[in-house]
Amino acid sequence: MKLEAYQTLHCDAGWRRFSFLKLIAEDGTTGISEYNECYGSPGLTGVIEGMLEWIIGKNPFAHEKLSAELYARTRQAHGGIAQQAIAAVENALVDLKARSLEIPVYELLGGAIREKLPLYWSHCGSYRMPQTADMIGVPPLTSLDDLVSLGREVREKGFGALKTNIFLFGEQPHMHQPGFARSEGWPALNPEREIIDSLREQLVAFREGAGMEVEILLDLNFNYRTEGFMTVCRALDDLGLGWFEIDLYDPASLARIRHSLKTPVASCESLFGLRGFRPFFENQSMDVAIVDVPWNGIWQALKIAGLAESFEVNVAPHNFYGHLSTLMSAHFCAAIPNFRIMEIDIDDVPWKDDLVTTKPIIQNGCLKIPDGIGWGTELNEEAISAHPPLSGENRKYDKGMG
Repeated sequence: MKLEAYQTLHCDAGWRRFSFLKLIAEDGTTGISEYNECYGSPGLTGVIEGMLEWIIGKNPFAHEKLSAELYARTRQAHGGIAQQAIAAVENALVDLKARSLEIPVYELLGGAIREKLPLYWSHCGSYRMPQTADMIGVPPLTSLDDLVSLGREVREKGFGALKTNIFLFGEQPHMHQPGFARSEGWPALNPEREIIDSLREQLVAFREGAGMEVEILLDLNFNYRTEGFMTVCRALDDLGLGWFEIDLYDPASLARIRHSLKTPVASCESLFGLRGFRPFFENQSMDVAIVDVPWNGIWQALKIAGLAESFEVNVAPHNFYGHLSTLMSAHFCAAIPNFRIMEIDIDDVPWKDDLVTTKPIIQNGCLKIPDGIGWGTELNEEAISAHPPLSGENRKYDKGMG
């Protein structure tokens, strides 16, 4: 068996772009993966295509060997976009292998431990802000009363948890994202009293609508530095949140924040590989390790989950992408013992369901483990072609929804 060809596909997804890799073996067997080029990774497709030239003609079943080779060839620029490219290739190779063996991917990971995965409704309200609400066909959020209604919707649809970002209402309601240079407060990233007060009102409004049975998670992203995270989290520590999600690249600073709070801390969604995660585990920096399967590759992600288990740390996937990524992450979550909860975007463009032949099945706020071969779905290339990515002045991507 040899890897014979590949194809990259892209489609418009409103405020972003969905990208896919398709590998083709000499016997016609295919393997697919989803990757994300529009979230801080411009040029990723070119890197993927460059790497594939190194492994065309080789045995696609030897995904561990091929991943190790790609890492070795990019060692001087490891991590970041290089690792994301390796992951896209690895994920498609694993799918190809599972399809050839006519088994689900999770069987290659040791088998499924569970049949369903509890979900949290991620970016709850974020895509309903006025800048993007028209893309998903819902009324925009303009007030705290709208958040109460949204919290009630989450509960009524059976979800046991939601995660929200920082919203600021007023003359122009918007997400507050100074850490991505998209809002006031950059580059200083200092905590402001009015932001903290507004956040408390936002979380209280969600709690009023969702009720006490729904877990509320707060994603603070990269929006502060150590002092700012400590100030904001201490001010909100009495609200009984499920976790504060914090992005920092210094494990000691993150550990300092964690040990100053009652509320659990989740982090690490932007890290790569065992080398990247290890110092955070050694410093006891977080309660929940967030692992991005499209960025790390599912085989590498399995190793990270194993390392996390040795430190008694639970794992949750970073999954704010399309349906293929959701199924990829579902196979990962199905096979690891230390699974916490799975992220999923519920609000999205109307054609998202059309892009795959079998979409994720959600029942009572839980995702059913897919039971088809490979990831359990195929790409609908006709639907992907029907929504070509926009460019130039019509481009809407890179809105910082992470």
